[in-house]
Amino acid sequence: MPMIKYSPFQTEEDFPTGLRVFQDSLSRLFSEPAARPWSPAVDIYETENELVLKADVPEIDPKDIEIQLENGTLTVKGERKFEEQKNGQKGFHRIERSYGKFTRAFSLPDTVDGEKVRADYKNGVLTITLPKKEVAKPKTINVQVTNN
Repeated sequence: MPMIKYSPFQTEEDFPTGLRVFQDSLSRLFSEPAARPWSPAVDIYETENELVLKADVPEIDPKDIEIQLENGTLTVKGERKFEEQKNGQKGFHRIERSYGKFTRAFSLPDTVDGEKVRADYKNGVLTITLPKKEVAKPKTINVQVTNN
């Protein structure tokens, strides 16, 4: 008697409906670059006079980046667009970079001067500089020593 491998779902038509929908969702998630959620990496550091936020946003046109400062929250939105095949391209072998829209939101301290915020874009890095208010900057006070 020959041994036959048992496979309960030999074709896609044999899948139960719920399982087929789940499989389709997973396939779409891993095959469509624009469908994958992504978020750019961000570094935030503080100097004596300002907070600085640096975000890696390569291949994003600065026109596609929106920066909002409202109620103590800094919001950065943008989109990296997936470029379909160009002339001479035969097709992708691998797509690992993420594409699509992103949103990042950061709570800011009350010490930030919202009127003087500036943003620069260079070599794929977005730098947002948030100056501190004068009252928040450290002050040096000299102590007078008197001899009695």
